[in-house]
Amino acid sequence: MGRKGKTAGGEARRSTKVASKAEKKKGKVVQMDLFRGDRKGAKAGKGAASKAAAPKPEAPKTEAPKRRAAKREATKRGGRAAALEVVADADLEAVAGAEAVAAPEAAAELEAVAAAEPARSGKVPAARRRETAESLGKRQREISVAEFFQKNRHLLGFDNPAKALLTATKEAVDNSLDACEEAGILPEITVAIEELAEDRFRLSITDNGPGIVRGQIPKVFGKLLYGSKFHILRQSRGQQGIGISAAGMYAQLTTGQPIRITSRTGKGRPAHFFEIQIDTTRNEPKVLTDREVQWDQEHGTRVEMDIAGTYKKGRRSVDDYIVQSALANPHATVHYRPPKGDEFHRERLTSELPREPLAIKPHPYGVELGVLISMLRDTKGRSLRGALQQDFSRVSAKVADEISAAAGLNPESKPRSLTSAQVEMLFRAIPKVKIMAPPASTIVPIGEGLILEGLKQTLKADFYTSATRPPAVYRGNPFVVEAGLAYGGELPAEEIIDLWRFANRVPLQYQQSACAITRGALTTDWRNYGMQQSKGALPAAPMVLFVHMASVWVPFTSESKEAIASYPEIIKELRLALQEVGRRLGAYLRHRRRLAEAEQKRSYITSYIPHIGIALKEILGLSKTEEDKIVKTLTETLEKSRLP
Repeated sequence: MGRKGKTAGGEARRSTKVASKAEKKKGKVVQMDLFRGDRKGAKAGKGAASKAAAPKPEAPKTEAPKRRAAKREATKRGGRAAALEVVADADLEAVAGAEAVAAPEAAAELEAVAAAEPARSGKVPAARRRETAESLGKRQREISVAEFFQKNRHLLGFDNPAKALLTATKEAVDNSLDACEEAGILPEITVAIEELAEDRFRLSITDNGPGIVRGQIPKVFGKLLYGSKFHILRQSRGQQGIGISAAGMYAQLTTGQPIRITSRTGKGRPAHFFEIQIDTTRNEPKVLTDREVQWDQEHGTRVEMDIAGTYKKGRRSVDDYIVQSALANPHATVHYRPPKGDEFHRERLTSELPREPLAIKPHPYGVELGVLISMLRDTKGRSLRGALQQDFSRVSAKVADEISAAAGLNPESKPRSLTSAQVEMLFRAIPKVKIMAPPASTIVPIGEGLILEGLKQTLKADFYTSATRPPAVYRGNPFVVEAGLAYGGELPAEEIIDLWRFANRVPLQYQQSACAITRGALTTDWRNYGMQQSKGALPAAPMVLFVHMASVWVPFTSESKEAIASYPEIIKELRLALQEVGRRLGAYLRHRRRLAEAEQKRSYITSYIPHIGIALKEILGLSKTEEDKIVKTLTETLEKSRLP
């Protein structure tokens, strides 16, 4: 910036230095507030308050030589504003103790001088336009949820290209598995990734599910927060109605291409092909293509999209996700064609579908005050007792009366007539009444046997085990924790173990450190089971640890569904499950250690007994037959007495 662009803060600093030099000889420095609120001149601003408070006496009619010299020097260095300050300081010295005028007058004079500086240099500052309540109100408008997630796509798991490819695959596979299970069809999923360019891929997922009716296809794939599972408490992979439409929006955002869907609902019915984009300003689908096509599949859905991404192998990759998905869904046949490398095919381990999970009503222990107010306002029950019985799980007439009595309310009162204060009394009374836990039939775990078979098919190890905990409850929501592990064999030895996390049969690939499963594994003392573990870290051993949580409502930490919240009840069950499989592993390691010690003892016996036989032969003059008999007898005796 040129010399003409000097700031007011710079002038203030220079003027302060000049004033300081003038006052040092008399041991007195008087400061003046030049520009209140000017934060650019930090050093000058520090003394601004005292300058503003200092009174300004009447200036004498004649100037002393010292005062004129200081004024000329200040004018040369800092302009008129600095000169005025020197003049004011000199006047203060001359009439110290005299009656002062108000400080705002000095500030007003200096502001007028400062305002004249831009005019003198030819630069007139534009007046800032201030907003009014009316102008601010005109700019207010509703924000579409699609528009919000378009700008905040990291909340949905589309943080970076590698993660975006994985997230899009996961959302489509989850939808396919849910659709097949709800229709009672053994799933067969085909995932194919084709590389179009270095940073662009074509992702397609085909399933043999029931298909989607033509009228619902645009909303399912082109509207965020549109689904059938959000308002039902039932175990499922999807919950919010965001995933697959968010993947289509990411494809549209990064490549400009629409998401393509082919679906047929049954044999003899036409297959419909759609090309859909999302109108993010209205969160509505835009149908670009809608026509009937020939498709050789009797029923099912095929989803295809072009997205910007990065393909990689190893941990937290699409390859890793497919392998873990096949492990957590042993009833599914999975085919995977990656852009590079060998194809993956895994036939189902069982021909039985998982038991159908049942939907349940909210449990009183898990309801919040605002939700309770809404439920009582919208209830169909005619009395408070009836509303509690109809709208909540595990509430009988007796329990409803106990809750009403604890709240001091009449169980026959009309629920819609209750005031907010009365509902709050009811809310605070619920924890005081003992209510049964929600039914465990709503949770469908994988099962110890299938986890064990999946681990054996996926990993080459020496030891396998699994455990399924009894159902537990957090915030009124039932859940089940399962754990399994594979140890030894071809697994890497001197490395931190692999922790495979699952929620409702879905692998969790990212945000491991923020997950309750990780916290449960870290707080388990694996040294008790014969493994090495540093403080605050997972154990170092040739092991893969499998942990699964199944619930009607998994408490994810974000919309991307990558980590489970650390509720105390969940942490407790996780630790109990890990301790159970840890004890089994510890027993195996101790047994293996005893076998190794026994083998070592056996080698000692084999090495030294023949020499004892030779010595006895020489001392006692025994024959070769007698020597062999003594060696055999000693060997059997020592093995019986020393081996476990």
